[in-house]
Amino acid sequence: MSDELTRLLSIMARLRDPSRGCEWDVAQTFETIAPYTIEEAYEVADAIERGDIADLRSELGDLLLQVVFHARIAEEAGHFAFKDIARAIADKMEARHPHIFGDEGGVMDTRRWEDIKAAERADSGATSTMDGVARALPALMRAEKLQKRATRDGFDWPDHEGPAAKLVEEMEELREADGQSRAEEAGDLLFAAVNLVRSYGVGAEDALKAANAKFERRYRAMEALAGDSFGTLDLDAQEDLWQQVKRSERGQA
Repeated sequence: MSDELTRLLSIMARLRDPSRGCEWDVAQTFETIAPYTIEEAYEVADAIERGDIADLRSELGDLLLQVVFHARIAEEAGHFAFKDIARAIADKMEARHPHIFGDEGGVMDTRRWEDIKAAERADSGATSTMDGVARALPALMRAEKLQKRATRDGFDWPDHEGPAAKLVEEMEELREADGQSRAEEAGDLLFAAVNLVRSYGVGAEDALKAANAKFERRYRAMEALAGDSFGTLDLDAQEDLWQQVKRSERGQA
């Protein structure tokens, strides 16, 4: 283990010391730290998207700290230590790449990769195709993963028409829903939309992220055109600005 990693582990042990540590750090649990872990993972992704290498180094450090934090809590409870985490992931990577670390030759194809992962799930006690899809994933991403899992059993539309018709059906059901069932029908509509997008080979999470960025960019452009008066304009005037921004973008493209 490197000197710097040993130092980091020692720092965390000191922070968690009941008598000499930091009161806040000592009070934390897996559950209270989990939201910070998710946040740090998103900040790593943000640094990558912005191409900020210096910030990426910093954010990766923050994410590593989260791993060390969880490992320390687990070690104190007698569950496992940081070295066990490192050993487990090293074993998994070697097992998932038998063509590199084992006796198998050739290239790892999708079928072989899925067979290895399926064997891992079976060894861990999985009884359903849906087992192992993390509940803490963003809902849009989890919907896509659940749908992809279902395709392994052949539970999928053969073409675009099926999910397109289902989307129209869910739109109508949402329109007719009352207050109690409206949230459920809205969820069904979003799930159907993910299914349709997936049928075209488009990642729903990435597609919505791009749409968010486009909407924000265009909205800021409208604000710049209108100045301080944007919020006082009626909807028709705001729509005119929106179309102006769209035309401007098409012209630049």
